[in-house]
Amino acid sequence: MTNPHKGRTGLDRVMRATGYSMSGLVAAYRGESAFRQEFWLAAVLLPLAFWVGRGWVETVLLIGAPVLVLTVELLNSGLEAAIDRVSFEIHDLSKRAKDLGSAAVFLSLLLCAGIWLAALWHRFMV
Repeated sequence: MTNPHKGRTGLDRVMRATGYSMSGLVAAYRGESAFRQEFWLAAVLLPLAFWVGRGWVETVLLIGAPVLVLTVELLNSGLEAAIDRVSFEIHDLSKRAKDLGSAAVFLSLLLCAGIWLAALWHRFMV
């Protein structure tokens, strides 16, 4: 049996995929306070990256770090939504999955902070 939703091709597929992506971003912004906080942090950091970065590689790293945080937060939110869709029952595997998603967000935040602190140190202390 073929999936009836997989038959789209070309520009139609791209347009629909873009719409789904925008819907996901809006849903995350409206429904997830952590995503909103990280979004506004990224809104501040992304323009600053062009000023703090010394060269294109450093600038790309400074931009990529907060974008990675947002990406991991979206994946974590999707994971949590899927688990909650299955059941609100407290279960060891559900807790483990949610904790692992949270740990991924935490690691991405640590990476972002480390990249930014190193770049700021390099820019202003060296």
